[in-house]
Amino acid sequence: MVDKLEPRLGGHILADQLAIQGVDTAFCVSGESYLTLLDGLYHHQNSIRVIHTRHEGAAANMADAYGKLTGKPGICMVTRGPGATNASIGVHTAFQDSTPMILLIGQIGRSMADREAFQEIDYRRMFGEMAKWVAQIDQTDRIPEYISRAFHVAVSGRPGPVVLALPEDMLSSYATVADAKKARPAQAAPPPEAMAELRDLLAKAKAPLMIVGGPTWTGQAIADATAFAEANALPVAAAFRYQDRFDNRHANYVGDVGIGINPKLAQRVKQADLLILAGPRMGEMTTQGYGLLGIPETDQTLVHIMPGAEELGRVYRPDLAINSTLPQFCKALKAMEPVDSSAWAGEAARGHADYLERIQPTDLPGDVNMGEIVGYLSGRMPEDAIITNGAGNYTVFGHRFFQHKAYPTQLAPTNGAMGYSVPAAIAAKIVHPERMVVSLNGDGCFMMFGQELITAKQFKVPVIFIIVNNGMLGTIRMHQERHFPDNKIATDLENPDFVKLAEAYGAFGQQVTRTEDFAAAFERAVDCGRAALIEVIVDPQALTPLQTLDQVRAEGLSKQAK
Repeated sequence: MVDKLEPRLGGHILADQLAIQGVDTAFCVSGESYLTLLDGLYHHQNSIRVIHTRHEGAAANMADAYGKLTGKPGICMVTRGPGATNASIGVHTAFQDSTPMILLIGQIGRSMADREAFQEIDYRRMFGEMAKWVAQIDQTDRIPEYISRAFHVAVSGRPGPVVLALPEDMLSSYATVADAKKARPAQAAPPPEAMAELRDLLAKAKAPLMIVGGPTWTGQAIADATAFAEANALPVAAAFRYQDRFDNRHANYVGDVGIGINPKLAQRVKQADLLILAGPRMGEMTTQGYGLLGIPETDQTLVHIMPGAEELGRVYRPDLAINSTLPQFCKALKAMEPVDSSAWAGEAARGHADYLERIQPTDLPGDVNMGEIVGYLSGRMPEDAIITNGAGNYTVFGHRFFQHKAYPTQLAPTNGAMGYSVPAAIAAKIVHPERMVVSLNGDGCFMMFGQELITAKQFKVPVIFIIVNNGMLGTIRMHQERHFPDNKIATDLENPDFVKLAEAYGAFGQQVTRTEDFAAAFERAVDCGRAALIEVIVDPQALTPLQTLDQVRAEGLSKQAK
C-alpha cells in the first residue's frame, strides 16, 4: 500500500492488509480494544464498507453469509471478552458450514496477560475446536505475515473460520514493514487416474445416485455437474441445506437429503449401488442421524469428493476418495466420456416425479397454509432471489416447497443456529443490492436478532422479513410432545406486536391471517422500497406438512403407554 517503507500504526498496517486482500466489506460491533484498526479503516472508506451491527452474533452471522455468497473470507471485528463470546455463534456456523471467515478480536495489552485482566480470554483455548486456526499477533511487524496466512487458511482445502486476537498495544505500536501480496490459495484438482476409476465404477453401476453439497461451488461448477448428469442420465439429490447446488426444476433432480426426507428418496439412497458424494460431509442431518449409510463401510460403492483431505474417510470409508475443489472436479466430470446408462434409464425421471409430488402443498389446520405460501414465493420470486432461514420447524416448509433455480440463492445454517436468517439476509442484500432477498423466520428465531432491523434501516437495506408466528418454539415442543407428552415446559412464547415493532424500526409492517391475503401483502412489501416485515399467524397445530401437534402428542402417549 505504500511506495516506501515508513513507520505505521499496527491498526493501520492491518487495515492496509485487508485492502490488499480485496476486502470490500467488514462487519463489526465497535470496541475500544481495536480503535486503531477502526481508524485505519477510516482511511479506506472508499473501498471497504464497515457495517456496524447491534450485536456481535449478528455481525458474525453476516460475515458467514458474506463468505457463503462470495467464496471470500467474511470479515468480522469484535472487542474482547463479551464481544468475542457473542460472536462465537457465527464462528461455529462457519466451521460446520465450511464457510471462509476471519474473526478479528481486540485483545488486552500484552503486559497484562495471565492476570485475568478486564475481559481477558485465551482465544486459542476458547475457539480451538471451532476454527481452522486461532492465533494472536504479538508483534506489530508480523501483521502482514499473519493476515496473509489467515486468508490462505480460510479458503484452502475445506474452507472455514480463522480467529486472530489483536492486543490493543500491538495495534497502537508503530512498525516499519512491507505489505504482503494478495493471497493465492492452492486449488486441489482430481488426478486423471481417479476420474478414470470413477468412470469405470459408473459404467459398472446399476443404480447410481449423485448427492451434491458442501463448499467451493461456483455457477460454472454447477453447470458442468448438470452437463455430466444429463449426459449420463444420472439422478441428482442435494444434501441438507445445499439445495441451490442444482436447479430443482431440472429433470434429473430428485430432491434433498435432509430433515423430513421424502421416504421414496431415502429408499433410493439405500438401494443405490453407487453413491457419488460431490462435496457434502454427510453429517448427522443429511444422513438421518447417521442411519442412512453404514459406518464405516457403506452398502453402496462410495465415491467421495471433498476439498479437504482430512474429511475423506473421517466417517465413511470411500471406495474412491478424490481430494478436489468442486470447480476442478466438475470440470473434469464434464470432460468425461459418457457411459452406457441404459441400466438405470428412466430413474432420474421417476425420481423427479416423486420430488414434484412431494412439493405439492398438504392440507393443514387453520386459515394459513405455509406450504401454499412458500409455493407462491417460489413462483413469484426472481430466479436469482436469495432466501434465508435460521432453525425451527418453519424451515421444513421452506426446504420442502421452495424450488431453488440458481446459485447462490440459499443461505441456511447446517449447524441449526437460530437467529441466522435476519443478519444473513441483511448481508445478502448488501452483497447483492440488485437481487431480491427474503428472510424466513419463526417467531422464536426472529427474536434472537430481530433488533438488526435497525441495521437494515441505517444502511438502507430493503429486505423482506417474514415471521411465521405460532407462539411457541415448535421444534422443541414437537420433541417434548413425542418424548414427554405430559410435561410441557419452556416452549410457549409471548410475542410483541410485530407490526408495531417493524414500524418502530422504520420498516413496513403487516400481519397476515389467511393464506389468500399473503400475495397482496407481499406485493406491498416489495413496492415499499424499504425493509418490510410480514407477520404470518399460523395455527400451532400446523406443526409440519404432515403432522399436527395433536398427532405428535398421540404418538408420544402411545410410546409412553408401551
